[in-house]
Amino acid sequence: MQPATDIPSREPLGPRRRPVVALVLTGGGARSAYQVGVLRALAEILPRARNPFQIIVGTSAGAVAASVLAAEAHVWRQGVAGLLRVWSNFRTGQVFHVDTPHMVRSGLHWVLSLISGGLILSPPKSLLETGPLKALLAREIDCNGIRRSIARGHLRACALCATSYANGQSVAFFDGVPELSEWTRAQHMGRRSELSQETIRASIAIPLLFTPVKLGDEYFGDGSMRQLNPLSPAVHLGADRLLILGVRSPQISGVDAARPATTPTPGEVLGFMLDTLFTDQIYGDLEHIDRMNQLVRAAPQARGLRPVETLMIAPSVDPSEIAARYVADMPPGLRALLRVLGGRPEVPGHQLTSYLAFEAPYTRALIELGYQDAMRSRTTLRAFIAGERLQPASSAPGVTQLT
Repeated sequence: MQPATDIPSREPLGPRRRPVVALVLTGGGARSAYQVGVLRALAEILPRARNPFQIIVGTSAGAVAASVLAAEAHVWRQGVAGLLRVWSNFRTGQVFHVDTPHMVRSGLHWVLSLISGGLILSPPKSLLETGPLKALLAREIDCNGIRRSIARGHLRACALCATSYANGQSVAFFDGVPELSEWTRAQHMGRRSELSQETIRASIAIPLLFTPVKLGDEYFGDGSMRQLNPLSPAVHLGADRLLILGVRSPQISGVDAARPATTPTPGEVLGFMLDTLFTDQIYGDLEHIDRMNQLVRAAPQARGLRPVETLMIAPSVDPSEIAARYVADMPPGLRALLRVLGGRPEVPGHQLTSYLAFEAPYTRALIELGYQDAMRSRTTLRAFIAGERLQPASSAPGVTQLT
């Protein structure tokens, strides 16, 4: 639940109205394979249900899955099957160039730019060349299907989040039913837009690693960068319940307190940066919703406030630990890049690996983890999506429940 200054005011739920359930897909690079495993479980848990999510919100890598599910909302299990097919057979070369010629050329470009102060060659736009990802998205996602899903009543709204490099605003680009309005709040806004391949690529443009994307007159990057309230777009679009698929459990930080103190390498710093970028704001926003829900319970007569129930499922095992098992499966070019950045054999050294290792053995392991975590919580998930009153918080690993 959010204060009236940050959400459209609406009457509290009546006893006969089924709540509007939103699916929130966070960012996570290769870790997003975990979300696909949860979706696979949901397709089995709800074998005959129509699309259970009236609202779908995606950020960064989550924007890719959100677009697929929204475009195929009328056959959402088919959308899940498509995601499962792609993520189960992933290769890093489908996301960015990792062959030796490209890696050497990129490295030389950086060196010459640095030595010449940008006089011989201007600085590269990004560390990685993501032409293959652009082709993959164009092949797998029909963005026109999002508008059709909304027009035919299969979906209330879809939002993809990106960050403007022009003003630092977190922007939720959304398409939805006509009654939905744009919004502007401190550091974030909702902008009605026809969602496109460019919108998806803007949302997933991780700073430094991927090239910024121009939308209109502004350049945009990864939606997680300035997203202080990552759950806000779903609430603005009318959700009463949020099912959030994360990529790191609150009990898992990737930090080993027993490890001897050593100077972090650039690779470790970048790994921690991505961990913060994709995850920390989610848990802060969950705490905010919990406080607001407590306020509603204490003062039910307060106008303009409404409760929002949340259920988050995230990995019960640190993806860095899983990534460490599959380093040998990564292409030589990517292994060389990680060595240059200073990846170490300890788990913290594999945080960066866990976000960049788009290789089938690793992604399949994450899919299986997501599937098993969700199946352990299937009773809670089924009740939450159906709008039933929830039992006390589930004790299953990786589940965070606020009501």
